[in-house]
Amino acid sequence: MGILSALGFLTRIPVGRRALEPNSLARAVAYFPLVGLMLGFAIAGADYGMRLVFPELLSSAMVVALLLLLTGALHFEGFVDSCDGLFGGHSRERRLEIMRRKNVGAYAIAGGALLLLLKYAAISSLPADAGRFWVLALFPCMSRWGMALAVGLFPYARQEGLGTAFRHSSPIQIAIAGIIALVAAGLLGSTAGLILFSVATVLALLLGYGICRMLGGLTGDTYGAINESIEVALLLVAAGILPSLAMEPFWRGGF
Repeated sequence: MGILSALGFLTRIPVGRRALEPNSLARAVAYFPLVGLMLGFAIAGADYGMRLVFPELLSSAMVVALLLLLTGALHFEGFVDSCDGLFGGHSRERRLEIMRRKNVGAYAIAGGALLLLLKYAAISSLPADAGRFWVLALFPCMSRWGMALAVGLFPYARQEGLGTAFRHSSPIQIAIAGIIALVAAGLLGSTAGLILFSVATVLALLLGYGICRMLGGLTGDTYGAINESIEVALLLVAAGILPSLAMEPFWRGGF
């Protein structure tokens, strides 16, 4: 049930209401990186096929759009709401109030546009070889590991909301998520994959700490913001290190 709950929460795949009950969602955290890996292979495979037909720049734009579609823009919505709240308010209460509003402000628009632009530019900068495939396969897995880590380590800021279910996640579930992400990073990305894992871990800790300083804890929106921020950071790092550091699975000589 845990993997179904993770799929239902993180993607648009219908899994039934039972899988999205609070107890099921609490167990789902262990499978966040696995669902991220599924998403990664989906967009990596789509990118490979699209580049056989379309120019590389167009394929990169469609990869960004496809990831939004597969996730229902859930994390993107959390990111833009967090931009409004964290940068538009001057107190904990005001920030949380802004993040509840359905309309978006200037920070949300600017933050969302910049996020999509950076993702597109970074993906377009990835070399058109095997390294590009493994980056696209891995970065959603690593970002969802970062989100799982933030869920496990930092308190929840509200007394209600969907994210309250994750307060019952155990350290064992967070450890399982970490093992899944670490194994995937090492097997698929070799040294570069382990670098991405490390970057995701450090960013999750820094972002979680910084948001807790501002809100007194995390919220469902900030979970999405952490995921999106780590995604774009990993793509930027990958675009910078791939030309000088081979990213190949270990069975093809990555180690």
